[in-house]
Amino acid sequence: MKIILKKEVANLGEVLDVVEVKAGYAQNYLIPQGFAIAATSSALKMREETIRQRAHKEAKLVADAEALAAKVAATPVKVTVKVSESGKIYGSVTSAQVAEALQAAGVEVDKKNITLPEIKAVGEYEAVVKCYKAVKATLNVEVVAE
Repeated sequence: MKIILKKEVANLGEVLDVVEVKAGYAQNYLIPQGFAIAATSSALKMREETIRQRAHKEAKLVADAEALAAKVAATPVKVTVKVSESGKIYGSVTSAQVAEALQAAGVEVDKKNITLPEIKAVGEYEAVVKCYKAVKATLNVEVVAE
C-alpha cells in the first residue's frame, strides 16, 4: 500500500515521502496514529503543491540564514573574563557569554546554536554558529583578561 508520511518515521522516511508499506502496518498503525495518509490521486496532488510551497519558503529561509552567517563571520567578538596570575580563566567561557557579546554588537543568535571549543585560557578561538540546517558560520572569539 502506498502512503504519504505526515510526520518523520524512523527507518521509513521523512515528511511528505511516498513510501510502500504493508497494508496492515498502514491501516492499523501509521494512519490511525496520524503518521501517514493513503496516497490517493488527490492526496498526491496536494503533496506536490505543498512541496512547491515549502521549496519557496525554504529558499527564503536559507537566504536569510546565509545573510546572518555573513554578518556573524564579519563580527569580531571580545569576551572579558577574570583571570588568575598564571593566565588561566576562572571557570570557562560559555556560549551564553558569546551570545551576549554578539547581541551587544547587534547580531541576534540563540546561545543553543553556538558551539565553542573548551576555552580555559586567554587567546583567540573559533566558534561555530549554526544559522539554519546546513548553514553555519565561523566566529572569531577573542578572550581577554579583565
